[in-house]
Amino acid sequence: MKKLINIILSFSLSLILISCEDFLDVELNNQITQAEVFAKRNTTEQYLAQVYGYLPDYYDWVYGTYGSYVPMSDEGLFSWMGGLAYNTFMKGSWTPNTTSIGIWENMYKAINQATIFMDNVDKNQELSISEKTVMKAEARFLRAFYYTILIERYGPVYVWGDNKPDITIKAETIDRMPLDENINFIVAEYDKAAEILPKEIEDIQRYGRITKGTVLAAKSRFLLYMASPLFNGYPLYKDIKDLNGDNLFPITNDPQKWQKAADAAKAVIDMNLYELCQNTSEKDPFKRAIKSYQMVTLEKWNKETIWGQWHKDGMSVLVRCNPPRFCKTGYGGYCPSVRLVDGYPMSKSGRFPILGYNDDLTPIIDSKSGYDETGFTENYKHPLDTFLLTKVNNSCVGRDARFYASILANGFPWYNPSMKKGIVTFFNGGTSTYIGSGDCVKSGYMWRRSTDPSLNTNQGNWGSLVFPVFRLAEIYLNYAEACNEKPTRDENEALKYLNLIRQRVGLNKIEEAYPEVIGNKDLLRTLIQKERMVEMAFEDVRFNDIRRWLIAEDVINEKVVTRNLSAKNFEDSWQRTTSLWAGGGREFLKKNLLFPIPQAQLNEMQNMTQNYGW
Repeated sequence: MKKLINIILSFSLSLILISCEDFLDVELNNQITQAEVFAKRNTTEQYLAQVYGYLPDYYDWVYGTYGSYVPMSDEGLFSWMGGLAYNTFMKGSWTPNTTSIGIWENMYKAINQATIFMDNVDKNQELSISEKTVMKAEARFLRAFYYTILIERYGPVYVWGDNKPDITIKAETIDRMPLDENINFIVAEYDKAAEILPKEIEDIQRYGRITKGTVLAAKSRFLLYMASPLFNGYPLYKDIKDLNGDNLFPITNDPQKWQKAADAAKAVIDMNLYELCQNTSEKDPFKRAIKSYQMVTLEKWNKETIWGQWHKDGMSVLVRCNPPRFCKTGYGGYCPSVRLVDGYPMSKSGRFPILGYNDDLTPIIDSKSGYDETGFTENYKHPLDTFLLTKVNNSCVGRDARFYASILANGFPWYNPSMKKGIVTFFNGGTSTYIGSGDCVKSGYMWRRSTDPSLNTNQGNWGSLVFPVFRLAEIYLNYAEACNEKPTRDENEALKYLNLIRQRVGLNKIEEAYPEVIGNKDLLRTLIQKERMVEMAFEDVRFNDIRRWLIAEDVINEKVVTRNLSAKNFEDSWQRTTSLWAGGGREFLKKNLLFPIPQAQLNEMQNMTQNYGW
């Protein structure tokens, strides 16, 4: 069975971080002592649930401090203009004193809790030795995973390791440790946990616990990131040293890190436990391709999910995917960017339609792709939602199956058969009009992939969601990227696993779409990156990708392009414009590749080294 996070904390055990000397202290607000906690099965299990409780809410795209990566990248263009963490980030107005996007303190609290659990769980006499061994391995993984989250955002950090809660720590002696030391520690912890944890969870009451596959998938992503240009010899960081004068970052590129990343991804694949979602009931091949991709988020406990997260309040997500003023309850706001929409390949040619952008941000179109956004098609039948004929812009015709699974475009039919049927149009006077700066549609598109068409939201049935934290398609992409980059480049393996993802959605092989890719490492790198953007869209992967590939400056600093939703007719609403977006300019500098160490921590640990540019 798959590994959905469904851990509920039923009582409060809160950690208070007071000073460096108290870093590993826990205060139990309900007056229960630590000895009492670890004397009983129930309270011990609740303590472990609390360690799980620090995991990000990955579906909290609006308010989350470390689960809101979608609008902080170039894939999302959300409606709300101010007062939220991602606005602060996008405007470049954040500083080490900005608390809305800081996760440092919470992650160290989580790390602390995990260490205390590992140190004390063996005292419990109501649990069997095997139960305690597995629970300790879960806490070990979570501790390493929280370090991983820190490193993804801040770069190298200080690792407490197995320090005991009664240790005395002098603040002035604390600094970050070299990144390679961080990597070695985390990989060793992952390996220890993987040796113990089960491959699958058999008891339905224990669904949601960490498995071996979870650990190996986390290791795969982590080592891929650590092999990437941002973390692997980036020249900008060559002079950043710790208190001892040692380099915090690798000063030269180590190509062997790509080999380690490839090995880690292959270890997940070789478990032979996971499969790409494949619809087997639909007879029409293109509909089957669309539905197969939809299964990733709409079918709970599917075979592709390695580790996921329950989001029980479906309304908090789906209401912002419902077109406003068209649905009885629809706020709008969750909008894919025009750049993301441009990225979906053409179904027939298999080629990505946009080569780049001119200075005025009009698209440079690949003439071999078959893409055209001039003119309109009358009496168009949506490939999945065939119940109404409509008029669409030609940019919406002949796209990849993932486009139709993911994008509600201007002029598309609303696809929920239990609700109002009609055509959704985003323009001044359309059925879902452009209004204001709050809940509305800003780009000319809405996100539909998370919405289950069987739910009658008009009657308040919003259901629940599962966020795929790790899934097999990502592992395939990790493996393809690493195989293309490693010292003994394996083009055949890279192509094989990239093509498995394309095959699922009915696309031809990448070497058929691009014969010139054979023997061309740089082109294959570009194509893998393009495939990764659309396959993993809105899954909190793109933000880290554009940073680790060192392309964030290019893609974020551009003026924001939208469709002309202020137009008074449908045809004019399809014009591209940079004048409609009222959210202000975006600023991404080289220093923004890593977040600043929060000032509160620097005040406490006064000799800790700050990141570049801060």
